[in-house]
Amino acid sequence: MLAAIVMVPLGDRIGLPSPVLMTLLGGVLALIPQVPNVQIDPDLILPLVLPPLLYASVQRTSWRQFAANRRAIFLLAVALVFVTTAAVATVANAVVPGISLAAAFALGALVAPPDPVAATAVAGSLGLPRRMISILEGEGLFNDVTAIVLYHVAVAAALSGDFSAPHAVLEFVLSAVVAVAVGLALGWGANKLMGVVGDPTLQIGLSLLVPFASYALAEEFGGSGVLAVLTTALFLAEYAFEADDVTARLAGNTFWEIVDTLVTGIAFGLIGLELHNVFRVGAGNWGSMTRHAALVVAVVIGVRLLYLLPATWAARKMHKLRDLDEDIPMTWRESVIMWWSGMRGVASVALALAIPLTTDDGSAFPARPELLFIAFAVVLSTLVLQGLTLPWLVKRLGVRSDIDAEHDLEKMLALRAMTAAKVRLRDIEAVEPLSDDLSELLHRRAFDLGARICPDIVDDERRESHAKRVKRLKSVRRIQDEMMSAARHEVLSARSEPGYDPEVVDRVLRQLDLRSMRG
Repeated sequence: MLAAIVMVPLGDRIGLPSPVLMTLLGGVLALIPQVPNVQIDPDLILPLVLPPLLYASVQRTSWRQFAANRRAIFLLAVALVFVTTAAVATVANAVVPGISLAAAFALGALVAPPDPVAATAVAGSLGLPRRMISILEGEGLFNDVTAIVLYHVAVAAALSGDFSAPHAVLEFVLSAVVAVAVGLALGWGANKLMGVVGDPTLQIGLSLLVPFASYALAEEFGGSGVLAVLTTALFLAEYAFEADDVTARLAGNTFWEIVDTLVTGIAFGLIGLELHNVFRVGAGNWGSMTRHAALVVAVVIGVRLLYLLPATWAARKMHKLRDLDEDIPMTWRESVIMWWSGMRGVASVALALAIPLTTDDGSAFPARPELLFIAFAVVLSTLVLQGLTLPWLVKRLGVRSDIDAEHDLEKMLALRAMTAAKVRLRDIEAVEPLSDDLSELLHRRAFDLGARICPDIVDDERRESHAKRVKRLKSVRRIQDEMMSAARHEVLSARSEPGYDPEVVDRVLRQLDLRSMRG
């Protein structure tokens, strides 16, 4: 956790993603004999790591973004996972000695899904167009659902030696239906409970429990825990907080940013620490295992490129013919960035470690050491190689967010905010008499509300007048901050004086803090 905190500013300073740095640090620690091996039950990795990471990721998006990119997300999160799984299974079954077809499909399923945390953490800091980040987030969030169901079906077939395609399809559909039902029910119940508890501290505490409960309940009923968490998180993102829940929203966002940073660091540090498994299973057979792993890595990376180019073309065609609201098309440069952003991570490691040791008849699971070695090779190769070179590739191709479009959107929102404030003020004036001075002051504040967000919404003369007022307000704010600071220091010093109840002091200090936050 300490390293996770330190790696964020370090990564910003040297221009490298913090998840990649955490993985490298974990790998270095794994090579030091004095550092003990971290033994974590594989069955606990996904339930402990994925729910908070997925929930935190959804806080940065909305259902509208998923709906706007639904075709692109489907092509990547479902269709591409199937294609990658089949391609890897075919190659692994042909080159890895002693592997069964079902075990090869299990390998394909666990290396197929790019990691949502890695994609968001790496791509989100590079100034990419928002539609690209939305598609990457959507792919990363939903592809785990497809991959994990495929993985479980393949492992069950490898254990029993029996595979039924209709049964696998039925299991996939039922898993999704159960997950959505559980996610919606828990989201609705959590939303109602948040309204009952009221206090922001309790609401945030409840939000920490919700993703774990959603994951566990869905898994208990035979559904996809990942999809249940996504459904619950999307529901709460739309309905959990009212517009005026300022304290809860600010504190909640801060809390989940902290959780996201720490859990992400743990997850990617664990990937590096698990390198000892790679060295253990590869001992004495490095040559053939390395060749097999390199071939699978090439298939994973190559299939994504060969799939993305025609898929992007198809998405553009569908966009022109049917859906004008979809956030497509992408250029070939953006398609290349999407290709190189397909880094594997936490889910692949957890699924690899969860491969059973024996089958139902007591024999060893087919080629389990080779599967572990190949899985870690894919994760480390894509995460480190692509993660380290993605910033360079983005810069070289010149892919940047559309600043003008974002500015226009910001201007539109500023106008809407200012207009809403003025309309409400006029409604109040119609039923509540206000003095001329007070009315003028409130109208000016409504105007300043929009001008502060986007100065371009006003003409030159009014902008100059607004700039003078802002300069005066900044001076007042600076002096007011010094006054409030003196007040806080005085109240805080009373905490250690006899006769002052610390609880009362903290209550008064909270009032001062809230007053300072409102400005």
